[in-house]
Amino acid sequence: MAESPFDVTIRVAEVLRAEPFPETNKPQMVKLWLDLGDERRQSCAQLGYNHDPAELPGRQVLCATDLGTIRIAGFESEALTVGVPDADGNPVLVSPTDRVPPGGELY
Repeated sequence: MAESPFDVTIRVAEVLRAEPFPETNKPQMVKLWLDLGDERRQSCAQLGYNHDPAELPGRQVLCATDLGTIRIAGFESEALTVGVPDADGNPVLVSPTDRVPPGGELY
């Protein structure tokens, strides 16, 4: 089967570390360090509206891992952490309901 240029891989990651990212012009931005089982990556997202960075380590999240790397205020974001909007339009993380091995792909 031929690969589509629109294929996106969504994988489970465990948050190893999270901290505020005040260097951006978005006050709710958070830096994340993620364990994908076979590799580690960094990400950043506007999570501060609904998520305290101090409570994120150990949490499993979903992230897109094949979209490339972007640099935001000197920080390389290597994965796009997946969220959905709350009633006010602010991001809420998407997570598995049960613990699963890091790196597992969404299907």
